[in-house]
Amino acid sequence: MNTETISHERETAFHDAWARGTSLDDVLVRECFEAPTALENQFILSQMGPLEGKKLLDLGAGLGESSVYFALQGARVTVVDISPQMVATALALGTKFGVQLEGIVSCAEDLNLPAETYDIIYAANTIHHLHSRASLFEQMSRALKAGGTFFSYDPLAYNPLINIYRRMATKVRTPDEAPLTRADIQLAHRYFARVQHREFWISALFLFVKYYLVDRIHPNQDRYWKRILRETPASLRWWAPLRAFDGFLTRIPLLRWMAWNVVVWGQKPSPGELEGPAVPR
Repeated sequence: MNTETISHERETAFHDAWARGTSLDDVLVRECFEAPTALENQFILSQMGPLEGKKLLDLGAGLGESSVYFALQGARVTVVDISPQMVATALALGTKFGVQLEGIVSCAEDLNLPAETYDIIYAANTIHHLHSRASLFEQMSRALKAGGTFFSYDPLAYNPLINIYRRMATKVRTPDEAPLTRADIQLAHRYFARVQHREFWISALFLFVKYYLVDRIHPNQDRYWKRILRETPASLRWWAPLRAFDGFLTRIPLLRWMAWNVVVWGQKPSPGELEGPAVPR
């Protein structure tokens, strides 16, 4: 059994257990895009434009928060996840919210989907779970219509605070995760045109420090990246200036790579339009 197969089995078992242990009432749909801490998704929505009637592939959809949200905006959504239990949960969540989703169990590197089908592919916290990122980008490009756009966001590899958090949060993440590097973004240029990236969370990461030092919540007790969605404007008055300061920090070359997360997006090119690889700033 090769390394990739072992990784897929571990990822499936981990996410099946997560889905079985999660009540639909605890899945945050609107908060995932509308909470004051949902910085990445709010930016992605601003770039997507109207979703009414668009065919959208939610790749690595997890519990289905984003799938349901996009369907509520009028998109025709296909849910894909390696975990059968996650797909089942996403479909049940769609029923709860009165929207219909298509569900497919598949690993992202080998999608059994018709070519040139989707207007948009969305992949949140998915790429860093995969070993063969070239295979993923190839599959995404194949599934997109010409001119279609992908949007992703994932953690970056460089922030020392987040790397300490990862070493502590061993029970709420899988051992196969590998955060994105500049080389991964450079790789996307081989498959997509007009690739861009935007970073989030540098000084704003003090919210994680608060959870640990002030609230005394160990990273294994609660998933910090889910906990942030329960915050309100009232609870974040102290944090808002840090978020605003990040608007400056994340535009400084080199320093921007100290962010927690990166949003990457690009378009499926027409023949002959593909850019050469570019080194991200």
